[in-house]
Formats: sequence, structure tokens, C-alpha cells
Amino acid sequence: MTKNTLSSLSKTEVGLIARLSYEEKEIVTAREMDTYLPSGFPYRNQLVYSLKKKRVLIPIKSGVYIFVPFDAISTGRRVNEFLIPKVFFPKNDYYIGYSTMFNYYNFTDQQFQTVYVLNPRISRERTIAGVNFKFMKIPSERMYGLEKITIKGKEAVVSSKERTLIDLIYYNQPVGGIDAASEILEQFVKEKKCDIKKLIDLAVRFPKIKTRKRIGIALEEAGIPNAALKALEKSVKGTALISFSKSRKGTMNERWGAIVQNSRG
Repeated sequence: MTKNTLSSLSKTEVGLIARLSYEEKEIVTAREMDTYLPSGFPYRNQLVYSLKKKRVLIPIKSGVYIFVPFDAISTGRRVNEFLIPKVFFPKNDYYIGYSTMFNYYNFTDQQFQTVYVLNPRISRERTIAGVNFKFMKIPSERMYGLEKITIKGKEAVVSSKERTLIDLIYYNQPVGGIDAASEILEQFVKEKKCDIKKLIDLAVRFPKIKTRKRIGIALEEAGIPNAALKALEKSVKGTALISFSKSRKGTMNERWGAIVQNSRG
């Protein structure tokens, strides 16, 4: 916002901005603004329109806005992107995952720009305050292995490290494919950077057999004892032989019922 824009603020606008700044609001709803305005104030819609035009309010969705206070006027404000999905899912039926959490847990040095929001209801893409969000609808049976993190006193739902490792095997394209994903998983297991028992328990519940098989192979190659892998092995026993590529050439792993094409060299 420029100095000219600042000087164009009405007395009511200045008062509202000052109050929201004092309350340290980052995200504000139209209903909340009503409580800060004079009783019976008839021009709230016009006020919101004016503040949107002046980039004091940045829309997230209808009736919900990012608030830009005075001290951020010159540069604009960017709310932590982990706090945005809660606006769309107030009942916490979502989680931030996939490549967003690959970065969060340092699975890879590659920086991904899209925030993935997994949920059982909607699929769409939106750009909010310059950040691309991809909402991906998934079956409710895959909504598990989650935890809450606190950012500036507010909670966000994310996949746990162990659940993120499972998603890494399932959604492996961002890191270069299944072999690269398996190598990351093996590294974290060998270096004891995750809870291996929790990882196995969560893997047993994952509905995609192909993913469970590849996790089993990776854990086996990482040196996890056979006894610890029994439940995971049982979950794929008797299932059809699968390949991890379009080719049927490779090394047969009878235990996991899979043909492995290992291109690590």
C-alpha cells in the first residue's frame, strides 16, 4: 500500500485497522468486523470492498480475509500458509501433506511451491495471497496418522512424519519416482529418524496394496527384522504379483509378491 492509499483511508477504516492490529488479527471474518464497527453501522459491505481494493483485506473465501496491519502496509502481509486450510475445514477434516510435508520433514532439498491439502470433500486449486493451494479429495479411510502443530497459537493438521513417509511412497513423483522415494525411506529408517513401529502400524492400514508392498521391500532392504515386518507381510499375502513400472522385467521378490526394477545403480 502506498502513502497515497494510506491518506485515502476514512476515519472508520483507520479505526477498524487499528482495532484489528491491536487484537493481532491475521485472519478475520466479516462477522468479526461487525463487532468492531459502530452499532448499527450500515455500510459494512462497502467498507470491506474499499479495504479489499486497498489491499488491507485479502480474500481467502467469501466472508473471510487475511488482514494486513499498518506495520505491514509497505510490504504486504503473508500469513503462514499452514493456517489457511482451517478456514475451509473448521471441523479439522483435512490435513496438509504430500510435497508440502516432504519439505517440512527435510526429505528433500527441493523446494515445492504448492501447498497440498488432503480432505474427503473437495478437489480444486486456488491461489491465495500469492500462494498456490491444491485441495485433493481422498477416501476417508486414508484420513489417519495425522497430528496437530501449533503456529502462532493456532493449530494446523498435518501428516505425521511416519504417515508422510507412507505418502512419499504413494505420491513419489515430486522426488523423482519410486526408487528415489524408497531410498529416502530407507535412509530415515537406517538413521533412526522415525518411529519404525509406528511407520509399520500405519503402513498396514494404508489401503493401496502396491504402496504397502513397496514399503515392505524398503524396510526389508533397510535391515528391519522379519519379526517386525510380519503384520505388513500378512497384509499383502495372497495378493496378485505386481510391478513398480510398466515393465515386467526386474528382480522377483517372492516375499512381497513384486517385481522390482532398481535403477539406483
